[in-house]
Amino acid sequence: MGKVVIMDHPLIQHKISILRSVTTGTKDFRELITEIATLECYEATRDLKLEEYPVVTPMGNAVGKRIEGKKLAIIPILRAGLGMVPGMETLLPAAKVGHIGLYRDEETLEPVEYFCKLPSDIAQREVFVVDPMLATGGSAIDAMNMLKQHGCSRIRFLCIIAAPEGLEALTKAHPDVDVYVGALDDHLNEAGYIVPGLGDAGDRIFGTK
Repeated sequence: MGKVVIMDHPLIQHKISILRSVTTGTKDFRELITEIATLECYEATRDLKLEEYPVVTPMGNAVGKRIEGKKLAIIPILRAGLGMVPGMETLLPAAKVGHIGLYRDEETLEPVEYFCKLPSDIAQREVFVVDPMLATGGSAIDAMNMLKQHGCSRIRFLCIIAAPEGLEALTKAHPDVDVYVGALDDHLNEAGYIVPGLGDAGDRIFGTK
């Protein structure tokens, strides 16, 4: 069974509060998304397996430890997920990056797929799916379905803000996926936006309306 981790680290909570503000401009918003993603990545990699190997230091020999296999992948859900990639790459510079393109139909609120490009060996990799917002959960669920169809069995999902409805839907559809959430908000409104949330993450990252 997967686990759900709601972040309580003071730095994450501090940065998310600034992220929410209507006065936070595009430049600062992007930087905060990067910083929060890095902090969440630190927590989400806590249980990666290690292997020992010999290291020669200036004073002699030591037993070092490294990530076993080192086969990792970062998969942003387009387009807002792109904002979290630089923060993830700060800690996982050797990870391959794939892309899953989904947009939400404004009338049905259902996700619509328009792009999928994954590393050829994705089935052998530990996968970190990133998207700043988990609202209805539809896009995340579809992304997991697509990855599993490509043979992925070790998947983690990272978001910055989640609605209870989306978190429940995702964990019900994919109980084997570990989920890391920066902040769990109150509810979804009738338009499918998280309240209090931060508005449209994609628009705020890229400066669009």
